[in-house]
Amino acid sequence: MSLKSSKRFEVTVEDTHAIYLPEEIVSPFLKEKNTRVKVKAFFESNEIEFHAALRKRLGRYVITFGKRYQKELGIFPSDYFQMQLYEDTTKYGVVMPKEMEAVFESDPEASETFENFSDGKKRSLIYYVKRFKMPQTRINKALLISENIKMGIIDQRELVKKHY
Repeated sequence: MSLKSSKRFEVTVEDTHAIYLPEEIVSPFLKEKNTRVKVKAFFESNEIEFHAALRKRLGRYVITFGKRYQKELGIFPSDYFQMQLYEDTTKYGVVMPKEMEAVFESDPEASETFENFSDGKKRSLIYYVKRFKMPQTRINKALLISENIKMGIIDQRELVKKHY
């Protein structure tokens, strides 16, 4: 099966971190009930890839494009650049770090509880672990979450704190 994707289209950042998307680009994804997409952004010789949620704001479709992505792509708020949307085929709407995957594979109890969390909570925890650069730190954070899950902690903020 070929991956569904849009054509490349030109955008700019509005309101510091919003990218408004043309309806004709978004419609095929929404028809298939895909509200999460993989995004590729292109500017000069730079290219980045990330996952995003398609949201409707003031009658227009928008994705969030924060300062970190702007810096990574090398753009300023006034720059125009190209984007392309792809069907998101990941399980969680974001790629889980391999270190976190390994922790859950070795801990079925924590993994089962994690799988019962809402999709948003799962993504939030994955993003929390992903933000660390060092593999050992990602392992430690995933282990912390796993231990907290087994202690019955389900509050989002408490899951990432040390309790033992």
